[in-house]
Amino acid sequence: MASSASLSSPLHFHNPHPRFSPKPSTALKPTTTATKPLFAIPPPLTAVADVDSATIAAIGGGSVAALAAALSLADPERRRRLQAEEVGGGDKEVVKDYFNKSGFERWKKIYGETDDVNRVQRDIRLGHSKTVENVMKMLTDEGKLEGVTVCDAGCGTGCLAIPLAKEGAVVTAADISAAMVAEAEKQAREQLQLSNRGFSGGPVMPKFEVKDLESLDGKYDTVVCLDVLIHYPQSKADAMIAHLASLAENRLLISFAPKTLYYDLLKRIGELFPGPSKATRAYLHAEADVERALKKVGWRIRKRGLTTTQFYFSRLVEAVPAK
Repeated sequence: MASSASLSSPLHFHNPHPRFSPKPSTALKPTTTATKPLFAIPPPLTAVADVDSATIAAIGGGSVAALAAALSLADPERRRRLQAEEVGGGDKEVVKDYFNKSGFERWKKIYGETDDVNRVQRDIRLGHSKTVENVMKMLTDEGKLEGVTVCDAGCGTGCLAIPLAKEGAVVTAADISAAMVAEAEKQAREQLQLSNRGFSGGPVMPKFEVKDLESLDGKYDTVVCLDVLIHYPQSKADAMIAHLASLAENRLLISFAPKTLYYDLLKRIGELFPGPSKATRAYLHAEADVERALKKVGWRIRKRGLTTTQFYFSRLVEAVPAK
């Protein structure tokens, strides 16, 4: 999860155009060229319930246009208001409530190793693991991580914090969900006791904290924030990117669900189907907006990566202070 989450609809959009279907990512291949969007939902955009993919596969061409016309008959904002009122707050309270309850159980399975997942969840697990691999490659390309201070902002169940610790990084990991933090700490204790990478003293146990992004403080060599901007509209995302950059001395890595016209349309269509379970509001972000927010605070993008599977789509950028 990362303080991250899920879409306000339960739909996982299947790509109706086979010629755009990607092969699973392997190693990170940074690129500065535009990449055609795939119609897949990244982990923070997947919803609380799964819909038969054959149903979604039927959405294409004129069908998409027809469903788009039906958007005017839906009232997703009303559902969101009722959801926020129930937990006594806005987006942040909804996210916190979800990931401490039903969302925790769902994403614990997806991020874990259990076989008790469906095909869509297994694909999301693969995509997310590829993003973590890409982050580790970006970081280790610069040299060993032993002794490097890293803030994992929105750590979820520790999918990134634990590999970082195994490489010798000194990790501070935080998440808005107490349930997620407890699970991450449990996993870290189990895995790091078995890990011996050969550096002096062995891996350092990450420092886990229950905090939202706004409450993070301190200074770190590197700050990583995976799949959390999904909870922030661009107006608030700008301030959050600036805050994360203020915590980092040398590197800032951010992943987000990229915004395209077609992708945004599919997300809106998904809002027609709220499903039996509740999910959080989802915000997509144009890469140009993220880059602009970084430039405003004196940072520039040095590397770019894209992870795609059938149901997962996530843009990853590494930013450094502009010289």
